[in-house]
Amino acid sequence: MTKPISPVTPNTWSFLRDPMITPTGFREYDARWKYPEEINLPGMTALGLGLGTQMHKRGIEPVIAVGNDYRDYSLAIKQALILGLMQAGIKVKDIGPAVSPMAYFAQFHLDVPAVAMVTASHNPNGWTGVKMGFERPLTHGPDEMAELRDIVLNGEGIARDGGSYEFVDGVKEAYLDDLVGDFKMSRKLKVVCATGNGTASAFGPELFERIGVEVVPSHNELDYTFPNYNPNPEAMEMLHDMSDTVKASGADFALGFDGDGDRCGVVDDEGEEIFADKVGVIMARDLSKIYPNSTFVADVKSTGLFASDPELQKNGVTADYWKTGHSHMKRRVKEIGALAGFEKSGHYFLAEPVGRGYDCGMRVAVEICKLMDRNPDMKMSDLRKALPKTWSTPTMSPYCADTEKYTVLERLVEKLVAKAKAGDTVAGRPIKEVVTVNGARVILDNGSWGLVRASSNTPNLVVVCESSESEEEMRAIFADIDAVIRTEPLVGDYDQTI
Repeated sequence: MTKPISPVTPNTWSFLRDPMITPTGFREYDARWKYPEEINLPGMTALGLGLGTQMHKRGIEPVIAVGNDYRDYSLAIKQALILGLMQAGIKVKDIGPAVSPMAYFAQFHLDVPAVAMVTASHNPNGWTGVKMGFERPLTHGPDEMAELRDIVLNGEGIARDGGSYEFVDGVKEAYLDDLVGDFKMSRKLKVVCATGNGTASAFGPELFERIGVEVVPSHNELDYTFPNYNPNPEAMEMLHDMSDTVKASGADFALGFDGDGDRCGVVDDEGEEIFADKVGVIMARDLSKIYPNSTFVADVKSTGLFASDPELQKNGVTADYWKTGHSHMKRRVKEIGALAGFEKSGHYFLAEPVGRGYDCGMRVAVEICKLMDRNPDMKMSDLRKALPKTWSTPTMSPYCADTEKYTVLERLVEKLVAKAKAGDTVAGRPIKEVVTVNGARVILDNGSWGLVRASSNTPNLVVVCESSESEEEMRAIFADIDAVIRTEPLVGDYDQTI
């Protein structure tokens, strides 16, 4: 295989012939590039050849399920990827347009070992990428991604005989059947289904109707130009739109899905956004009654309530805080036998006997409806208000270039650790500890905390703060953490702030 060349530029002879791949597109647990500025179609074919070579290298049976999200360029990119996989001697089972969890489901449904899903997830149009995995329900982590990067960028892909192509119909229907099972609502529920015109538009409304939920549609027409907003249930723009629709329709709550359907966001009957980690606590409370003494994994961006909530403690719950990222979380849930993992971004990992361990926004939607069915006298706002009160920021992302962010983060972690060792305060309170499993989570003596880490899939740092005391303390924590961040001139503006 020819080594991919980064300097190849669009609208040139070489751009149509030679693979172009920007190395920074190989992230911690998936691959993402701006298309066509950072990768071209021959580059995608080189990626497919590299992925197929990696399967052979690891002794994986040479069969893979491949899907694509609903963007106007995703089909062409998937076909280029498939060409490379076939060159590597891989038998490709094409499941057509899909949400990412439908591709993960296809591994089980078709009994194949590997998956490759062409999607830019919640990134805006202009981005593309691939989520891939060999060991269901897991996806590539840093080690697998580094190995794949080296195979591709060093031109080590090996062509083999035996490649083939098959289009497999009916996976969408089987996926929906699997989600629904024999469940039917026994209480009336009116739910806003918000899909932002993304891929989940082809799944969400039908899923809700099948379980007996009255659907209030919200941008459910498939439209790959995303005319209303970029489907991302962590973004305030989408959450505010969901809130407005709840208030206008009198719905019981709203559920919103991101561009590839593996995340779910919640707005309650009062129009209040419930950040995904708090939804996780609500779900953990409910599930731990059915499955006492369970372990739940939460990412380092998540609320401290998984460890401190009296109801979870009463039900014998063990909380495990782990690295942010869908691949890290899936792997941790499987490794320690947790019942579920919850990530502040809206990825939920429901393991047996609830789910299969991969992140599926549609599965979460069904389980939230089941939760409401088990609590017929409760509104979603009642469940929110029953939680101990904390004050949290949204997930904020100051710009920091992909080539610089990890080095910058190392220095910030050193500065925050030194701050703690020196006996300095944050928001006027002593620092109890600094957890450095994934960036730096600065925990204060009252359990309040502030986090800075590097985004795994965009050129940003990530900042989250939570206070167990007040909004004022939350803002003071952010101000003090941000003051340290501002000592680094390579860090730019925030995408949103408090």
